[in-house]
Amino acid sequence: MAHEFAELTREMTVMAMVTVMRRIRRTLFAAGLTAALAVGGTALPAAAAGAQTSDRLEACGERTSVSVFHQGGIPLLDWRENLEFDGRGTLWVSHITRHRVEGYAPDGTLRASFPLSGPGGIRRGPDGMMYVNYGVNPLTPHGGIARFDPTAAAPKPEKVVDGLSGINGLAVDTEGSLYVSRELATGILKFRPDGTKDEEWTRDANVFGTNGLEIVGDQLYASVLLDASSRIVRVPLKDPARHTTVTRLSSNLLGGKFLDDLTAYKGSLVVASFRDGELIRVDPATGRACTLVTGLRMPTSVRIPRGFGAHDTGHTLFVVEASGRIVRVTVG
Repeated sequence: MAHEFAELTREMTVMAMVTVMRRIRRTLFAAGLTAALAVGGTALPAAAAGAQTSDRLEACGERTSVSVFHQGGIPLLDWRENLEFDGRGTLWVSHITRHRVEGYAPDGTLRASFPLSGPGGIRRGPDGMMYVNYGVNPLTPHGGIARFDPTAAAPKPEKVVDGLSGINGLAVDTEGSLYVSRELATGILKFRPDGTKDEEWTRDANVFGTNGLEIVGDQLYASVLLDASSRIVRVPLKDPARHTTVTRLSSNLLGGKFLDDLTAYKGSLVVASFRDGELIRVDPATGRACTLVTGLRMPTSVRIPRGFGAHDTGHTLFVVEASGRIVRVTVG
């Protein structure tokens, strides 16, 4: 009986968490236009940014196919939030609802797994270590950044930064500095390699409601979740106050795409649309966009499979979903 009661309590807790996450998603969507008007004044107008404002994007025209690398479970209850390849043959996935970080081999078998409270954005650092946000789950408000050695037989997370809240995405530059997005706050957080906060940089990167982060050269790209225009912004690493809007992918409140994580791919950006189940390809120079993939199930992150067996980096993308699935997208 005690075991049954414990299991029932666990299920009720998970359901409560899902309800909270759903409410947060609905609140963010409903408040998107107001927030964008209130705090988005530093962004360039859509026309000036060369942005595309049509809610119905044209197809990119490239042949794509989707196959399941790892099956999911109950949608939302089996939410996988982010992924990254360590370059040594393992795909690392943050399983936000199960409070675990998982490592998969190229054949899809589970190679490693360890507990971490509400893991989110995960990235490989220049030191070969893996960095992962924790406390991203709404029921785990006390978060931060941890790191672990992907080559260890039994990886153990070590806290690098603690005491954060409302965080989501993560990026790491070539010097080892860490960048963290915040869905309900202004300012992308920057932490130096020693874990100290760069207050001036954070203050200058005053974009509200960021989610996914990706570094390309000396530029940081961020998707903006709390924005009805579905914005992607560019933040110069050396001069964050000069951040600009790359594109706006929707033109009204009802067309908001709930942009999640994004990645660089063959000179473009590919961003996941959580609401529409799409991968959208964006030219960072012009802001022009097209739909690369449709029919996904609440995609949350997309990455290129670097150093992952025979998987082709030039024609393959991996995606995790709130459905729990990990899928492989073949392009061309």
